[in-house]
Amino acid sequence: MLRVAPIRCRKNKMAQERKLSKSMSEADFINGYWYAADIKAFARSIGISPVTNLRKDELELLILEFLRTGTVKSPPRRTRGASKNKDCEKGLSRELPIVRYTNNSETKEFLNSEAIKLDPAFKPKSGAMYRLNRWREQQMEDGRRVTYGDLVDTYVELCRTQGPFPQAPSGRYINFLSDYLKGESEATRRQAIKAWEELKKLPIPKDYRSWRESQRSERGEKSH
Repeated sequence: MLRVAPIRCRKNKMAQERKLSKSMSEADFINGYWYAADIKAFARSIGISPVTNLRKDELELLILEFLRTGTVKSPPRRTRGASKNKDCEKGLSRELPIVRYTNNSETKEFLNSEAIKLDPAFKPKSGAMYRLNRWREQQMEDGRRVTYGDLVDTYVELCRTQGPFPQAPSGRYINFLSDYLKGESEATRRQAIKAWEELKKLPIPKDYRSWRESQRSERGEKSH
């Protein structure tokens, strides 16, 4: 993804209204914060279809491609089975093929209980479920037959990963909170969320480093 140098700005300009536009630059798009409803509406306006089943980060990548090239790229395919029933309504088991996955409490409880059977020392790992969902989606898009047993096995392997996962480019809010709490002495989650709300209004990249630079700029400090 395009890296954009932080833009220094004054707080009295923080709340300046910004709107999605076909003529905006990639930097304007990356440095802005856009709500899911606005992203979907803009995606429809430039001809991206369908948008209903696409995640916000997937739509953002398609919009960036449009701003970069002026063309609309085909969205990722979502393979759906003929069954109208959700998998969890059939009774989840390791042998059951994934057809209509539901990311609900019942499915999560199944994954965790089966993981413990596989590994009595199993412990859920932060970020593992996000990566498991992306892995599952990729397998389905590639047309592979995947069972819930395959899902459990992959989940256990992800949770065995040593050290923190690399940050996910699409999880800007989660990444910011994590970096803020590590970088700010005795910081609280409430302070981190407040800083994120400030950052959303600034026309700079949505990451902790850029927020920190903006704070130094406000105080007239030099960056190191």
